[in-house]
Amino acid sequence: MNIYDVKKDIIEVGRRCWLRGWVAANDGNISVRISDTEILATATGQSKGFLTPDMIVRVDRQGRLLEGDIRPSSEIQMHLLVYDQRPEIRAVFHAHPPYSTAHAVAGLPLSHCVLPEIVVSLGAVPLAPYGTPSTLEVPESLRPFLSGYDAFLLQNHGALTLGRSIYEAYYRMESIEHFAHILYLARGLGAVNVLSRDQVDKLRQIRTGYGLTGEVPECCVRESLPAEDPFRLDRLMNGLAQPTPAPGGGAATPAPKSEPAEEPDWTNEIVRRVLERLHLHGR
Repeated sequence: MNIYDVKKDIIEVGRRCWLRGWVAANDGNISVRISDTEILATATGQSKGFLTPDMIVRVDRQGRLLEGDIRPSSEIQMHLLVYDQRPEIRAVFHAHPPYSTAHAVAGLPLSHCVLPEIVVSLGAVPLAPYGTPSTLEVPESLRPFLSGYDAFLLQNHGALTLGRSIYEAYYRMESIEHFAHILYLARGLGAVNVLSRDQVDKLRQIRTGYGLTGEVPECCVRESLPAEDPFRLDRLMNGLAQPTPAPGGGAATPAPKSEPAEEPDWTNEIVRRVLERLHLHGR
């Protein structure tokens, strides 16, 4: 593997990441495994929009610097764990894309059966618990998920993607941000329709035919479900309400709990917001 070409690819991905607003200041980090024993990684404290070859350092599988005196990213341990647990992975990409990070801040994993392309090409995107950045807490929070997923949200932190090449890792970051943006817009419109279990099973077969690995979102309903309020889907997916089939095989509805939480009055809330907007526009 030509080190110069790998550094050019890292610089290009960093520039694209910065141009798209996925990082600010010195945020984010990128690495590529160039052999069984060596890794190229972005150095600490560098803007991803202005990388130069000397800002990409060579380290061993323990994170020890092999040349130069610029330290690797403080998040290097997260990258090392990935390479240790997933030998087929050649690149790791961490950034803070706004819509994905907003989901991470809100505690919402991207595990919805919504877009066929995401189910096939990416699978589920779990939410790893919060860990203090630049400490071993972050890789340890990832450890339970690494064997089954290729993309992750890091709670109150950002997103992480893996790939067999640096561009596969980049495209996966692009995909989760696009998905997060669409979900955000759909919630704003008031409904998110999830795919049925049968529909997802067909997509799973396509995914298997492509030889893709990683977990596929498990549907929590048997039929397509229009979310009655913008956040009902998240309550279902996070286990805050368990779905049960409606009589006659219709859309699933949450099963009653022994101590059900009080549901907000969405009708009054919608009326209140509409009147509020009419009042503002009438000024």
